[in-house]
Amino acid sequence: MSVPYETAAREPRRSPESAEEHLARLLGRALNSFELPDETIRRLDCALAYDGSLHSALHSAGLHRETYRHTWLLADGSALTLWELVHNTAPGAEPQHEVYVDEEELRTATGRLPLPPDTPDLELTALAQLSCVPVTRHTYTAEDSADHARRLLRRAENADRPGADIAALLATASGHRITQAFGRPCRTGRAGLCFSLYEHAFLLRDGGEVSLWEVEHTATPDGRHMCEVYETEDAARDAMERRAAQVQ
Repeated sequence: MSVPYETAAREPRRSPESAEEHLARLLGRALNSFELPDETIRRLDCALAYDGSLHSALHSAGLHRETYRHTWLLADGSALTLWELVHNTAPGAEPQHEVYVDEEELRTATGRLPLPPDTPDLELTALAQLSCVPVTRHTYTAEDSADHARRLLRRAENADRPGADIAALLATASGHRITQAFGRPCRTGRAGLCFSLYEHAFLLRDGGEVSLWEVEHTATPDGRHMCEVYETEDAARDAMERRAAQVQ
């Protein structure tokens, strides 16, 4: 028997930032956010999900520069990317933030910075190709991991949620981590509809790893939040597509 989301929600839960909150923080810290086209801001008003990553980094003689890729999934199924430049103008100075709509503008802005021109960016894609770099395990939180698994399964409302065998396996979890997933878009036409996908990875005592995929959404008749849990990412994303189609 599933436990209603409202009942499960009485337990302590994380509060992930929404796509709108990520955008507000980016625009709030960028010195040149007022230069962004109005059309770009209007498109971002309908963002459903967010993903961000470090693109490149350079540190030299107390000066630093990092560039970040910020991508939002929009309600029409398309994606929009903004590029953030973070740098200091003198050793020890406070970092400054700038935001741009494309990589060409980003390259022009980085070219104005007082950094050695003959020192290349630390491109993450190049690092990934170095065979001498060992593959590292994920970092896990060791606090109450088995209880985290129990609460996750208890709040799942889908009939095809993981069964007793998975619950018994995760009762031996010695670590866990939570990450928000982003990728294949989930299209929807109803305004205000919200989907979030999270991977809950568990480290077992024998060194094995197991992941569960949590879908949080408001594709319910009354717009309330609902939690569903699946054993694979594909199953979770298929469920998101079905739920979105039901409310269009």
